[in-house]
Amino acid sequence: MLLSFTKMNGAGNDFVMIDNRNKALSLDPSRVALLCDRHRGVGADGVLAVEPPAQGADFRMRYYNADGGEAEMCGNGARCFARFARRLGASDTEMTFETLAGTIRASFPGDLVSVTMSDPNSYRAPFDLVINGRTLDIHFLNTGVPHAVVFSDDIAAIDVVKDGAALRHHPAFAPRGTNANFVQVLAPQSIAVRTYERGVEAETLACGTGVCAAALLHSMRAGSTSPVNVKVRGGDILEVGFEAAGGNFRNVTLTGPADFVFDGTISL
Repeated sequence: MLLSFTKMNGAGNDFVMIDNRNKALSLDPSRVALLCDRHRGVGADGVLAVEPPAQGADFRMRYYNADGGEAEMCGNGARCFARFARRLGASDTEMTFETLAGTIRASFPGDLVSVTMSDPNSYRAPFDLVINGRTLDIHFLNTGVPHAVVFSDDIAAIDVVKDGAALRHHPAFAPRGTNANFVQVLAPQSIAVRTYERGVEAETLACGTGVCAAALLHSMRAGSTSPVNVKVRGGDILEVGFEAAGGNFRNVTLTGPADFVFDGTISL
């Protein structure tokens, strides 16, 4: 089978984009893993498929991690999905699409893409965990997928792969595990984040839902107002907007780049 695809990236978080509106392609885990393989496939952090909606939105977004498993949501992927869908003929100004985390709305300010995320949930008050022999203060929030966040004075000095894997698989987050984020405060309205992504099982150059979790938890911790600018490992700055409502958040937006890289075909 010869599959047409488009390669995109959102702040360095890269994806294989597939038009599956006719639902002719079955994306089983082995096919997804092959597409994401950086040596034998296209190479990506995940696969995004455009499918027909089931609940009245314009499209349905299916997101698969590099290990082949389907995930609820991906913030950087959602921005790429919106721009890809617009190229397929969607509205030039605004669209909606269904995800396992809820319906997402996207718009296109200038050269950027802005997506309104599903409302965060499952907040946990800070708690201590022993990770690789050190006690870390853990913050936790689900922004479409689960995120553990550790604040640090110097994230450049952190072994993100070692500590991130230990957090990702810690029994405190069983059975599905969590993404792990390490955050440094740069200014009251500015932070930097490094993320170990569940399903990719490595540090990625950016993680949109992790950026949102880090920004919102920083706001809770430091009293910062909307928006919060977040510098990711790939060097881009993403903007997280939100409304704080009685200890909760709503109307969370993630704004940043979504770039086409190339189009191609691959034999599956």
